[in-house]
Formats: sequence, structure tokens, C-alpha cells
Amino acid sequence: MMRFARKPKKTSPEGGAVRTLIGAILLTIVNLSSGAPTPPNIVLIVADDLGYGDLGCYGSKVSKTPHIDKLAGSGMRFTDFHSGGAMCSPTRASILTGQYPQRFGAMFDGALSAGDGGHCGLPLEAITIAERFQEVGYASACIGKWHLGYEHPFLPNEQGFDLFRGLQSGDGDFHTRIDRSGNEDWWHDNHIAGESGYTTDLLTRHCVEFIEANKERRFFLYLAHLAIHFPWQGPADPPHRVAGKSYHDEKWGIIPNPKKVEPHVVAMIESMDASVGALIEALKANGLEDNTLVVFTSDNGGYLNYGSLFSNISSNGQFRGQKVDLYEGGHRVPFIASWPGRIPAGSVTRETAHSNDLALTFARIADIDLATQVFDGVDLAPVIFEEKELPARSLYWRSRSHRAVRSGPWKLVAERNGGQSKLYHLDKDPGETTDLSSQHPDRVRELDLAWDKWNATMEKSASEHYAPATPSKQ
Repeated sequence: MMRFARKPKKTSPEGGAVRTLIGAILLTIVNLSSGAPTPPNIVLIVADDLGYGDLGCYGSKVSKTPHIDKLAGSGMRFTDFHSGGAMCSPTRASILTGQYPQRFGAMFDGALSAGDGGHCGLPLEAITIAERFQEVGYASACIGKWHLGYEHPFLPNEQGFDLFRGLQSGDGDFHTRIDRSGNEDWWHDNHIAGESGYTTDLLTRHCVEFIEANKERRFFLYLAHLAIHFPWQGPADPPHRVAGKSYHDEKWGIIPNPKKVEPHVVAMIESMDASVGALIEALKANGLEDNTLVVFTSDNGGYLNYGSLFSNISSNGQFRGQKVDLYEGGHRVPFIASWPGRIPAGSVTRETAHSNDLALTFARIADIDLATQVFDGVDLAPVIFEEKELPARSLYWRSRSHRAVRSGPWKLVAERNGGQSKLYHLDKDPGETTDLSSQHPDRVRELDLAWDKWNATMEKSASEHYAPATPSKQ
């Protein structure tokens, strides 16, 4: 088990509120004195396990997603956007820090588990975009799934969020809020705060309340939906978990036909779509729509099947693989950005983008000084506002068992233990059906070496800046 050393750089929720208020006053003074346009609100919506092909605007013929489709129609839709990992925790670390999750150690090759006692998480030394927003006076909220730490101090209020409402763990019953270990997992900041209702609806209500409470100031709202992660429960499906019982061997919910999970998942998708519609209506009702950037994406690809038990779950469109895999189906995900009057309505881009890009993009849009921070991503503003091309770059992935690298249209996928490397040309073969490694051995060597160099950099970062240690006792 890896533990990270921590240093006392974070504040309590109360101290953070004071710092945020001071920042808000300074931000107002600067804007009034300079005549500069007021930075926008930012609403970031991250679905859980939503596949590339699960939305109407991405080709679904099964799920009805009129509100998300309308969001895409009012802004820009990416067709080549990638999550930082093929599981939950790595991508969430990537989104919030703008860095490859492997910079924080090998535990971020996969999902964080409470099985190691929970004494680990996103290191406090990591600078999140929420902290940067706090520093310039934004109100900040994490509503939904955290999954970057299971106990203090690795929780949202220590990572730049004034408010946290939701679950700490990787999944919970959508009706009872019981996690797979049988624990109640529904929090208001650092305290258990049980509520009745369907999880998606509760998260939506808390988001609307946050918007209304902060309509007179700038805010960063991170809505991390639990849908469509298992247990696969639509609003009409029955509760499954009760406190005090382990569900590690039956974590999926009550599925009458395991070979056709799709109806339950479709109900979850359509409930989440209604949530997006409610948030947009809240922005409109409070006169905020025209000065709010709304971003919608997913933390990784969807499950098509789960072992030999469950099938017909989600859709990754034409792409090979699913959640956990480093083929495209594991990490190519929906991405939509909308800001009425600023982002060209109905636009579509084929530019290759990554969840590492979000923190830098948000910071630039909010005019935050970035002189002291390192990012692994690029600024997407030229793409979403002016439809420009991004600079050429390579992208990298690492899981516990596999590795992958993308350079232009070329992608290499290989096992971590030195197994055979497979090479694909994504422009000609987006479904990764034809291995070209034997035809292009020089390209394989080039990409192998590039991944090795990147991996060495990640390991050096993890050992030098986030060294394993035992947290001090509180």
C-alpha cells in the first residue's frame, strides 16, 4: 500500500471560505478597475462509465438524451477526446490537476480501493483546479462521486472545494447510498448526512441549490455523477444494499436478465440526461446561462460485458474494448463544451484532446496566473472558441497490466510485462482491428521508446514529489 507524505498547505472548510471571500472581493476590484470582462462560471459534468456510443448525439439509437443532445447543439462536440485512464480514479486525478495520474504513483494506474484501509488518496501536494479557483474568489463545489480518497485528509474540502455533497467511494446503491462494503456513504463535507431519494435526483437538487446560493458571484461546480456505474439501477429499479453486509461478490444490483443489462442502464442514462436539463434550466432561471461554460464528459468508456455474467450493458460505438482496456473503447469518451454566444453552436471537432487539458483550459478562461504550476495538457480554448488546430503531441496511458501511446494517427498498445506490441492506424482503422506492427517495426520501436521515456518521467515525479510515507496521526 502506498501512502503519501503530506504537508500542511490546506485549510479547513471554514478557513477556505474566508480565503474565498477575500479572493472574491479582490477579483471584483480588479475587474471593475481594469474594465476586463468578468470570468465565467464553469460547470463540469462528469458521467461515470458512460460509453462513447451511449448518447443520442454520439449515435445511440437506444437512449433518449434530448437535453445533452441540445447541449451539444448549442456548443462543440469532440469526436476524439480521451480520458486520462480507463478506470475512475485516474481520470478524476487527471481532470482536477491537469497532470497524468501516474505522476502521483502506481496506485493511480487503476481505481483506488477502500480495501487497503483508505489511508491514501490524491496527495495534498497536488494542486487542483478547484484550489486555483478558490484563490481568485470562486465558490467551489464537488457534488457527487469523489473516489480520490476515503478518509481525512484526502477529501474534497482539503482539495479546494468549499462544499462536498455525495459519496467518497467508487460506487453506492442509488436508493440506499450503501457502498459495496456495506457502509453508509453519503456525505455533507466531512460528515455522514443520509437522505432519501434516487442518487441522480439528489445530486441534481444539490447542484441547483448551489447555483442559486452563488448566483451573485463566480462559481466552479464539479458534478461527478455516479450514473451509469453499477449497481445498475434505474429510478424504478428496487433498492439492493443494506448496511452491514458485504456486496463485493454481488455489487451489480438486482438484474433479472443478466444477458440484457441495457434497460437498466438506459433508465440511468435518461435520468442523468434529465439532470443536465435541470441544471441548464437553473442557469437560465438565474440569468447565468450566457456567462457559464458547461462541459460534459465521462471518466472512461463503458462496460460492454462484465466477465461471463453480464452483457449488453453499454455502448462504445465503433471502438474496440471497454472500461479497463487501453483500446479506444476504454478511454475515447464523449466531450461537449457549451457557452452560448462564445462557442460556435453545433460545431464538431476532430482534434485529439485529453482530460489533462481541462484544468489548464479552465484556468486560462478564468484568467488565472499559471506561472508556478506544471500541466501535462494543452489549452483547448483556441479549439472551442475559434475552431483552430491543436499542436502535435503524443498521449500516454498506463494501467496495471497494459500500456499505450498515441502519436498522430498511430497508436501502440502492449502488455506491461513485455508482451507483443500491437500497432494501429486510427484514421484508417478506428476500430483497432488490424495490427500493423510487423509492417512498421521502426514505428513500433519509436513509440515503445517514447512510452519508456514518458514512464521514467512519471516514476521520477512520483518518487521525488509524492514519495511514499505514512501520514502523521491526527
